[in-house]
Amino acid sequence: MSTSHDNPWKSLPLGKNVELISSDANGLAAFNKPAGILSHPNRSGEESRSLLNAPYVLESEFFQVVGGRRIWLLNRLDSATSGVILLTSSEVLAKTIKDQFKKKSIFKRYVALVFGKPQKPSDIWRDRLAIQKKAGQIRTSTGHIPSESGMLLLKTWTTALGPVSLIRLDPKTGRSHQLRVQCSTRHLPIVGDQTYGDFTKNRAFLKNTGNKRLFLHSEETKFTYDYAGKAYPFQAHAPLPEDFHG
Repeated sequence: MSTSHDNPWKSLPLGKNVELISSDANGLAAFNKPAGILSHPNRSGEESRSLLNAPYVLESEFFQVVGGRRIWLLNRLDSATSGVILLTSSEVLAKTIKDQFKKKSIFKRYVALVFGKPQKPSDIWRDRLAIQKKAGQIRTSTGHIPSESGMLLLKTWTTALGPVSLIRLDPKTGRSHQLRVQCSTRHLPIVGDQTYGDFTKNRAFLKNTGNKRLFLHSEETKFTYDYAGKAYPFQAHAPLPEDFHG
C-alpha cells in the first residue's frame, strides 16, 4: 500500500483541502474530506465544492475527469462531515466494494463532539429509524428500520455551556443520518448539528469559538476485499481535526 501522492491519484482535480491518505496498486484510494466539501456535485455548478472538481454521473456514481478517465465514488459523507472517503479507478473494484458496503462487511469508525455526557462509558445503541427523502433532502426519525452503533466515551470536559464529550462511534448499520439521530435521541446532540442538534447551544458555541462546523468525523475505514483471485487488506485513518480537542 502506498501513502504518498503517487500516480494516478496526484493528477486528480482534488477539491479544496482534500488530501490523499492511502492507495494501493489495484486502483483503490482513500481521501480525507474536509467539512463543507460535497462528496459529489448534486447539480451543475457545484463541482468546485466537491471532492473532485469534475462532472459527476449520478446514475453510475463516477466522476468524469479530464482525458476521459472515470473515478468511481464508493461511499458518501454528508457535506458537513469530515474524514475518510473512498474512490477507485476500477469499475470491477467499484462493484466489489459497493457490495461489501451493502453487506455491512466494512468497518467504519467515527468520532463526535457532543453536548452532555453519556450515562455509561461504553454502550451499544439500538434504535429503529425511519428515513424520508423529499425534494433532495433527507430526514431521519424514529421508525421501523433496525439501527445499531457501538459508543465509547473518550473524554469529557466542562465548558460555559455545560459538559462536552468526545465519543467514538462504530456503526454496525449505515442508515442515513444514523449517528446524528442516535446522539440526539440520547440527549447528546452533536455540536454544530443544524438539523438534529441543540440550536441554542450551537449558537452559543459559535459565538464562543467562531467554529460552526458539524463535529462529526469519519476517522477510520478498514476491510479486506477480493480482486483477481486474491484477498487484499485495506485500511485508512484520517487524523482527528485539531478543533475537536477543545
